[in-house]
Amino acid sequence: MKKGLLIFFFVPFLLLGQGKSITRILFILDASNSMNASWGSQTRIQAAKEVINRELEDLRGVPDTEVALRVYGHQFPITNNEQDCNDTKLEVPFGKNNLDAIQLKIKNLVAKGATPIARSLEAAAADFPDTLAKNIIILITDGLESCDNDPCVIAKKLKEKGVKVTPFVIGLGMDLSYLDKFKCIGSYSEAEDKESFRKVFKTILNTVLVKTTAQINLDDIKGMPKETNVTVFLYEAGTSQLKYTFMHTLNRLGNPDTLFIDPNTKYDMVVQTIPTVVKNNISLTKHTHNTLKVNAAQGFLRLNSVKSIFNPQFEMRVMSKGSSKTLHTQKYNETNKYLVGTYEVEILTLPRIYRTVEITQSSINSIEIEAPGQLEYKCTKPLVAQLYFQNTGGTWDWIYNLPDAVLSTNVLLQPGKYKMIYRPRDMKSTGYTNEKYFTITGNKTNVISIN
Repeated sequence: MKKGLLIFFFVPFLLLGQGKSITRILFILDASNSMNASWGSQTRIQAAKEVINRELEDLRGVPDTEVALRVYGHQFPITNNEQDCNDTKLEVPFGKNNLDAIQLKIKNLVAKGATPIARSLEAAAADFPDTLAKNIIILITDGLESCDNDPCVIAKKLKEKGVKVTPFVIGLGMDLSYLDKFKCIGSYSEAEDKESFRKVFKTILNTVLVKTTAQINLDDIKGMPKETNVTVFLYEAGTSQLKYTFMHTLNRLGNPDTLFIDPNTKYDMVVQTIPTVVKNNISLTKHTHNTLKVNAAQGFLRLNSVKSIFNPQFEMRVMSKGSSKTLHTQKYNETNKYLVGTYEVEILTLPRIYRTVEITQSSINSIEIEAPGQLEYKCTKPLVAQLYFQNTGGTWDWIYNLPDAVLSTNVLLQPGKYKMIYRPRDMKSTGYTNEKYFTITGNKTNVISIN
């Protein structure tokens, strides 16, 4: 069962002749009966015809470029008992100024027949006048081969003849399990709706026409572009005017996705890692593929503790070494990515815990702390009270002011020795000052009652 619409992008002949190269683009359009299925507010064939005819305008007047149209499934209707697997035809051959003829043919197409993908690909090899040009095939289809031939076999035969096949497969609302069927041909992408189809189709045309493209390499510690899944902002250089926003993506081959960026502007790039990476005054070379490299090696940081019965909700403040500026506040049991390097962390326990951590490529650095204990504080009348922790040098560090308006409260404290200094709130003499010493043990409650 067919579920969506696909585009294949082939570069079958890459033998360039002497002098200026001509680019020839053959569009192969599926007009089989399944293209009559609903897709949003239109049928698949209606959406495909509309998008293709509109985007073909980008080819009008492009020098050294010729186009042609082959269609299949449009001549003979399919029935329950019969389908014509030879229903494929070169409707508009290559030539100059034939774009109007192609658009008119597409406009008047009626989808009705079979899906002979393999035979169409096999026939398409003869549609090109010669092998001296840069010859491209773009196949638009909504699903799998319905005849007895195998597109994978045809692709293999083309490769054995020295024909390089490099497809992009785009599935529109398609069952993604079908896409695995096309791995034998090459790479593929999918789009979920008509607008996605338009964008991908436009991307393919831009690629074919060698417009200015770019990829952003977020390099790991080995200089390989394997880091991803962070937002990238491109600002007009020297200004706050945001021009592009991308969620960095690796494609199905594991390579940074191709971007189309205006080469007439210089850019400041901000990569939203922790901490951010900034590259200023970036220029793109026109009519070629640009690679923008960023050192973005990352690892992971996690805050753990011995299992606690009190379910603490600790947070920790993460700073670059030697800086007091907060880069991120990270929650207990949460894992976050940071650039490779040395960081200082302040864990917001009582008392505070300070650590220096080293983040390494793709590794998880876990900070382990002891499970807290609990102070259960009760009094019969309001007190002015402060808690102090005995540090390793034997002196006392303030850690907490107990609220003087309440008669009982619970406070999570890290294991150690403490004292509470207090006096009744209503007493107006320092002579009423008292001290209460106590020890906190992890996962235990220490009750202090003051009458």
